[in-house]
Amino acid sequence: MSDYAKALGARLRAIRNQQGLSLQGVEEKSSGRWKAVVIGSYERGDRAVTVQKLAELANFYSIPIAELLPDARPVRGGDPATKVVLNLERLGQLPADQAGPLARYAATIQSQRGDYNGRVLSIRSEDLKSLAIIYDISPGELTDQLISWGVLAPDARPAMESLDA
Repeated sequence: MSDYAKALGARLRAIRNQQGLSLQGVEEKSSGRWKAVVIGSYERGDRAVTVQKLAELANFYSIPIAELLPDARPVRGGDPATKVVLNLERLGQLPADQAGPLARYAATIQSQRGDYNGRVLSIRSEDLKSLAIIYDISPGELTDQLISWGVLAPDARPAMESLDA
């Protein structure tokens, strides 16, 4: 078994687990289209998966095919994006008229990732630019607002200063 097959299998398993599915769950959710034994053999790297099958699996998991490929996910260019860690517990305590757009944005990301730990959520600093547009303020002003709400840690401010440039 090649290292690539192992890495591909690990990505397939990670995606399935993120979606909260067992091998049997995949078979049930797909109405038998994907057999548990076949998915398991792909994940172990015991069975080669064609590009067509990989595309179909990506479609089944509702993710871009590149997310299934090990070390081949698109690089977003330049420096790695600064991560922004949102305090979801604090966000949930805020009035909807204040934090509604941010709460919906965070819920969408959680849904896409299958990440429901409920305490924190990492987003890219670039996401703050989009959120700032929604709130009709600058990214710096949004950063200050999120810090004042307790949703963003005060030490995030220096990392976010480059967003206004």
